Amino acid sequence: MNLSTNYLGLKLRTPLVPSASPLSEDLDNLKRMEDAGAPAVVLYSLFEEQIRYERYELHWSLSQGTESYPESLNYFPEPANLLIGPEGYLKHIQRAKQAVAIPVIASLNGCTPGGWTDFAKQIEQAGADALELNIYSIQTDPRRTGEEVEQEYLQIVQEVRAVVKLPLAVKVSPYFTNFANMALRFAEKGANGLALFNRFYQPDIELEALEVAPHVMYSTPMAMRLPLRWIAILHEKVETSLAATSGVHRGTDAIKLIMAGADVTMLCSALMRHGIEQIRTIEREMVAWMDEHEYTSVAQMKGSLSQRNCADPAAFERAQYLRAVGVHVVPPAGG
Repeated sequence: MNLSTNYLGLKLRTPLVPSASPLSEDLDNLKRMEDAGAPAVVLYSLFEEQIRYERYELHWSLSQGTESYPESLNYFPEPANLLIGPEGYLKHIQRAKQAVAIPVIASLNGCTPGGWTDFAKQIEQAGADALELNIYSIQTDPRRTGEEVEQEYLQIVQEVRAVVKLPLAVKVSPYFTNFANMALRFAEKGANGLALFNRFYQPDIELEALEVAPHVMYSTPMAMRLPLRWIAILHEKVETSLAATSGVHRGTDAIKLIMAGADVTMLCSALMRHGIEQIRTIEREMVAWMDEHEYTSVAQMKGSLSQRNCADPAAFERAQYLRAVGVHVVPPAGG
């Protein structure tokens, strides 16, 4: 059974790639992922915002009270000389490359134009095999137009592409007026792949404490419906790799997404909930289904049920809505 696939120009043994998660912070976990059959791994994200906060907090702590004793200003080194920044993440990339033989894909979430490009260059120098641009932004300014937001996203991709040669994947949300158009423009700006989709974690309210609290919920197989639809629509319409990042919990989930046109199906919630060995379980389920249905390779399945290739292309568009909700015309009473 040939499960091999290509993603971002990387030849991978299977499509089952662990996505960015806290699991990748530990080198032993990376080794366990490789042993369980992972063909590559996406590291946890480097957040520029967190680095800026840590630098500010350190500077504030070191300067507390120094106005009372001017000579103490020279006692501590300047924050710029301290190892507060991306150094830990860059060392983790280097150690990961030494620890495993599979491709290591870094993940970056910037918040300034200079941050995106500076950190991307450092990640490339650290030896990452590819880079995922994790563009996670909630727009709250009612005066900001959708066109402005789109241009900001495209500018990030264009500027990072201008400074690195690494394969680039763009991980974004589906919340654009015309996502198909955005996918095409991402490719034109230099994206080699699209990771669909970024999940925005929604806050909750603690009624007893009267506080807004973060609330992280693992995905369910239902979550794959959104990336499945868009991957099926985009397959063979944009010249990029396509990764599905939500709702893959079973071998059949991965197969559905591959048939829609995905090059890889990324795993996160399944590993957080069931452990790293779940990679091996999902692969066994894939092989069993393919064997039963006489498929010999992932390439044979890929895109076979995309919008372009399926018997009912309207199933991926609004034309299927009435049939899906089961609308029936009810005759008038006595008619």
